[in-house]
Amino acid sequence: MDPYEIEDTSDWFGSPTPLETCRHQLRMYENEFDELNLLLREAREKIFKLVEMHTEAIQQRDEAMANLRSRSGEAANLRKEIYDLKISERFHEREARKFQELLAGQVDESKNAN
Repeated sequence: MDPYEIEDTSDWFGSPTPLETCRHQLRMYENEFDELNLLLREAREKIFKLVEMHTEAIQQRDEAMANLRSRSGEAANLRKEIYDLKISERFHEREARKFQELLAGQVDESKNAN
């Protein structure tokens, strides 16, 4: 070995051959590939679960919106009924006052007549 070639380590004891280096690198790539496939599979499962959850949430939202529309219609009907009852109440109160005034007038006339 030439003493000036310090970059050549091929004859050093325990140094891997180029073939061993390639095999080692290949095993590292295979392990990384297997790990990435596992991560990809897990990610796909999570995505599938998220899609299912999203579908379920949309169904729940649609049911809630339908329920809200139904309740809103009922509330509108009840508000109209309350409005009609208040109008009727005012009318009956006026009529009652008229009758009370009429009755009070008749009572006064009967007292004056005696």
